[in-house]
Amino acid sequence: MNIHAAWHEASVALKQATQSDEARLEAQLLLEHVLNVNHAWLIAHTEDELDHQSQTQFQMRIDRRIKGEPIAYILGKREFYGLPLMVTPDTLIPRPDTETLVEAALALIPKNTAHCILDLGTGSGAIALAIAKHRPLSKVTAVDACIKALTIARENAQNLAITNIALCHSNWFDRLHSQTFDLIVSNPPYIEVHDIHLHQGDLRFEPLSALASGDDGLNDISHIISRAKQHLNINGWLLIEHGYNQSGKVASLMQQAQFNAIQHINDLAGIARVTIAQNQPLVIAT
Repeated sequence: MNIHAAWHEASVALKQATQSDEARLEAQLLLEHVLNVNHAWLIAHTEDELDHQSQTQFQMRIDRRIKGEPIAYILGKREFYGLPLMVTPDTLIPRPDTETLVEAALALIPKNTAHCILDLGTGSGAIALAIAKHRPLSKVTAVDACIKALTIARENAQNLAITNIALCHSNWFDRLHSQTFDLIVSNPPYIEVHDIHLHQGDLRFEPLSALASGDDGLNDISHIISRAKQHLNINGWLLIEHGYNQSGKVASLMQQAQFNAIQHINDLAGIARVTIAQNQPLVIAT
């Protein structure tokens, strides 16, 4: 079987199984992965024969995708904010919505200043590395409670030659002691634990501990907001990504924690995806 025939056959099988409009693209990506080639090479060699080992490896990956496994896990990589990142089932798959959080953070960090930044629940390191890459004078501390996730984040940092980042094994703020930061960002778990979507699509394969957080999805967000002021410098900012219907509740939690300048930032779909707040100094009336 030549490359063209294998590509076509796999595309048809994926389309029938997933009803996805991206079946042909996914088959292409999986074929390029198996052959370790780019798209230009693939197009130029469609009449080449596939050896038996390549056919077997390709079919194995197509079968995994037909069963619903996310293509990012099959490929072992996903691009985020222009950075090629390694991902595994120990980490969430970085999503375009989260680039809204990165954009909001970069807007608050002048390029010519050295800021101290904290990323809570870093996973693959996507957010921390994107910020560190675009603000090289700043120092980014990235924490996660999962050792395996931190290993992936460390490998991503090394592969990208990003050195202004420190990784820390910590459950949220627990091991940060008295450290303070100019900016705290987080994409914490925020899905309701009984949400049916956790058993559908890609979410079935992603780590539950990085997705769900209590009956209302706000357990971790509430914990972060309640402790953030202890680790924020005066006039520092807290930025949290949350669910499509949680902006009001997140803002309320920030108000209760005596944050100021609370704002919502919309993602590309126009949904309030990130809420930010500032740790302004307490004004004492005279």
